Amino acid sequence: MLRVFCFWLAVSCTLVGWSAERQPNLIRDENAKAGARDWQLTRVRLDSATGCRSSLIEGYCSRQSVPVGGSIDIFVSTNPVAKFQIEVFRTGYYGGRGARLMTTLGPFDGVVQETPTPGEKNLHECRWSKTTTLEIPNDWVSGVYLGRLTTLPDSENKPYWQSYVVFIVTDDRPADILFQCSDNTWQAYNPWPTNFSVYTHPNGNQGPWADVSFDRPYGRYAQFNGVVNDPLSVGAGEWLSFEFPFAYFLEQHGYDVTYCSNSDMVDPKVGLRCKSFLSVGHDEYWDIRQYESAVAMRDAGVDLMFFSGNSVCWVTPLRESSTGQPKRIMFRGGPYGGDYKYAVDREKDHGPFPHRGPDEGFLMGARNIEPVNGGGDWACVKPDHWMFEKTGMKKGDSIPGLIGWEYHGDPPAIPGLEIVGAGIAFQGGTNPQHWQATIYPGPKSNFVFQASTIFWCQGLSHPPGHTLPWSHWSRPHGPDERVQQITHNLLRRAIAE
Repeated sequence: MLRVFCFWLAVSCTLVGWSAERQPNLIRDENAKAGARDWQLTRVRLDSATGCRSSLIEGYCSRQSVPVGGSIDIFVSTNPVAKFQIEVFRTGYYGGRGARLMTTLGPFDGVVQETPTPGEKNLHECRWSKTTTLEIPNDWVSGVYLGRLTTLPDSENKPYWQSYVVFIVTDDRPADILFQCSDNTWQAYNPWPTNFSVYTHPNGNQGPWADVSFDRPYGRYAQFNGVVNDPLSVGAGEWLSFEFPFAYFLEQHGYDVTYCSNSDMVDPKVGLRCKSFLSVGHDEYWDIRQYESAVAMRDAGVDLMFFSGNSVCWVTPLRESSTGQPKRIMFRGGPYGGDYKYAVDREKDHGPFPHRGPDEGFLMGARNIEPVNGGGDWACVKPDHWMFEKTGMKKGDSIPGLIGWEYHGDPPAIPGLEIVGAGIAFQGGTNPQHWQATIYPGPKSNFVFQASTIFWCQGLSHPPGHTLPWSHWSRPHGPDERVQQITHNLLRRAIAE
């Protein structure tokens, strides 16, 4: 029945102008190409030791994602004025190098662009002059792309400086796996230029008070003192820290994967063309239309896998920019959770909020709980389940440090739901909280899995440009063959013909 549905969907996509061509070897062929030896940031200087911006060179893009064949504008500021170039890399496996050089743009004459005056609700929305427009060739493969900005000094006695811009290239082909980047959350935590995020409004750090715009550079990751100290990812959001290890793993093993942003998922047909959907890393902020799309995908037979933590936590309405560009401003509109106690308490403690989302547990299989952050070991509780095949795991076997820095728990009563992993995370290093990883059957022989940790990706690979995080005096150890095998088991079940 599901295959009939997929055939109908493919025909429907063709009728509305989508390309329905399957290209199962596209990722494998792409990664057979030569990777770049030099794509990471080498020289970065923040404005201060605790600062988040690198005003020597910084930039942003006009869209979170751009389709193959489309175009995207890039905005760059250099202070002081300096010539610079932009090298565009696609991140992937590429024989272990982690990225491939796609094109080099420039040189450009840099200008000092204005730091915006805070608007209503502390909104910082840049209105910079455009540096260049990048036309996306039709042969570029969907993925996460980094534009490395590098100043070009006029003398060998002067240093060069670097930072990134980041964007996602999408396509409309049916694929086995749809990888949703968690870029709403990247932006929610983005403190650029001087500690302005949804968490830094004077009225409090958990209310609906602050608006944030995608029309600004990504600064240094906001949690650098408590989760990951990674100044060499400036401009890349949370991609290199929390999601890239999963993409690297998928492309290393030749999985048929395509990529999208959170904002792309407001349209359910984006996910309905694929067999499975991945929420990865730190996926906290969801527009309610994303939630509705995920429900529609599950009910249509798509397998949903939440390799993430603190997911579907806040209703995050997306609205247009001051120039009319859609889905460029967001805020914390209210909690998901319906009548669940945690959501009710958040309303009481931090509201009033204009929105309340449904209980996310009935989508994911577990909920956001209080306390939501901590660190601990990921422990197996149901070793006879098929997802543990070939892992050698026994009941109680654990993977050190894999839980963190946020997680899920308290599964709702869903028919057929199984708790496959469970244990304790310690908030502040000492305060215990129970977490659970779950799997439950969907309505069309599909399934929904949630791993209950932001750190799942850390057990899959350790690619170039990646730094291991830590949380609450607990840290993951990096690649683990058990995490890799569990992931293979889930993915292979999801994409099996």
